[in-house]
Amino acid sequence: MAGGEQRSLGDFDYVIVGAGSAGCLLANRLSADADQRVLLLEAGGKDSYFWIHVPIGYLYTQNNPRTDWCFKTEPEAGLNGRALAYPRGRVLGGCSSINGMIYMRGQARDYDLWRQLGNTGWGWEDVLPSFTRAEDFYRGADALHGAGGEWRVEGLRLSWEILDAFRDAAAEVGIPKIDDFNRGDNEGCGYFHVNQKRGVRWNTAKAFLRPVMKRPNLTVLTHAQALRVRFDGRRATGVELRDRAGAAGVTARREVILAGGAIGSPQLLQLSGVGPGALLQEQGVPLVHELKGVGDNLQDHLQIRLAFKVAGTRTMNERANSLLGRLGMGLEYFLFRRGPLTMAPSQLGAFARSDAARDTPDLEYHVQPLSLEKFGDPLHPFPAFTASVCNLRPESRGSVRIRSPDPVAAPAIKPNYLSTARDRKVAAEAIRLTRRICAAPALSRFAPEEFKPGPQLTSDEELARAAGDIGTTIFHPVGTARMGRDDMAVVDERLRVHGIAGLRVVDASIMPIITSGNTNAPTMMIAEKAADMIREDRHG
Repeated sequence: MAGGEQRSLGDFDYVIVGAGSAGCLLANRLSADADQRVLLLEAGGKDSYFWIHVPIGYLYTQNNPRTDWCFKTEPEAGLNGRALAYPRGRVLGGCSSINGMIYMRGQARDYDLWRQLGNTGWGWEDVLPSFTRAEDFYRGADALHGAGGEWRVEGLRLSWEILDAFRDAAAEVGIPKIDDFNRGDNEGCGYFHVNQKRGVRWNTAKAFLRPVMKRPNLTVLTHAQALRVRFDGRRATGVELRDRAGAAGVTARREVILAGGAIGSPQLLQLSGVGPGALLQEQGVPLVHELKGVGDNLQDHLQIRLAFKVAGTRTMNERANSLLGRLGMGLEYFLFRRGPLTMAPSQLGAFARSDAARDTPDLEYHVQPLSLEKFGDPLHPFPAFTASVCNLRPESRGSVRIRSPDPVAAPAIKPNYLSTARDRKVAAEAIRLTRRICAAPALSRFAPEEFKPGPQLTSDEELARAAGDIGTTIFHPVGTARMGRDDMAVVDERLRVHGIAGLRVVDASIMPIITSGNTNAPTMMIAEKAADMIREDRHG
């Protein structure tokens, strides 16, 4: 595309690449200044697909090229040679259109650690206003929650006896019952809050784009894939892209802002000549500016999916495998917006410690009243539940690397799960803690019987290998354009790319260390905070 004639799509003050969780919010905030022209580019289409809006529709939006990039990891040694599907949103709303809808900020400790690493202005007290500003919390505002904002946060609209019993059992082994994970200390067990509005998914396209689409200074282009960032020396000046009419270019008078996520943003930087020099030379990409850390520091939460057969209670397995059950679920949803079709992938959560010596919880549970062999498979024909548990603070670090100079080619994604001794030890302890919960008196009347990975596995080595067999991503990749001041950092504390003028990264890739929980809400906080900084820098 670099050679030959390109159509010009004109000049804008800000060009935002990626209309996902960060990009939609940024477009809203930056276009609030009527004298600033904003262009938002999205490689996918509009969020008009029916299954985006029905909460359980994530079953049909993930691994669907209409809404998902359909990436895969490389085969992983820590997963005993398995490769995983790696869903990333490719539609207006991005991952907020296909994710689990869980609203989770993480722990105050996470952000205080970012600040201690030298990232001024990113401590818990600094970021809290950026969480609450857009929030519309169903219980109303208080010191830690906002109300009346664009981002709706609600409680669940269904209940399951087996989940209530798991919560009771967790309390019996020392994990207390709580009703809000988003107050800075999330230790305990409770039901997740979700980004829904009266039983319908609430994505960032609905929240932030639709209300402002008629602003004359905001342009949103779908089916427009960014190919590379344009530079004049070491200043970003625009973006080359391909839309339905072919190759085109656009000029950014002030800034190009990458909001493509932890996979898309480092990929585009590398394609544009910003990244590790040896990699770019190997792939035939002319070097614009060497930044060794671009695509490095990939972190993700690996969930270990323990499954237990039960008796004396109903689970989703029986309802989904019965024609009458499926009809009933459909009617309950379409008449009342309640029932299993409103389900997030997980309803009950818990935060616990793999070791009593930990200062704060380092494990997160996602508990589901169902079981299946792997995502996308039918549910098992017997009653069961799944207790997924992940290490919130993995030591393992992976990478995202382009495979060729072709912008359409998927990058090589290598999370390197379970690649450290400590991560394998935490995995073994997580399985043991789950077994203790399931052996507690509160669950005994349902006679839980472990069938994944199997009670015969007991040693650290056996359990770590089992974790590799049953572990899968929980869709939280971060860190691949991390914020910091050392020679492996990609952006500074104002999210400006080191050594390049007019270029920022605003998405989960800037996290220096992964947050202790689900990553969608922190990504939106990053965008809210970035919008303030961008406007400040313009006026400064």
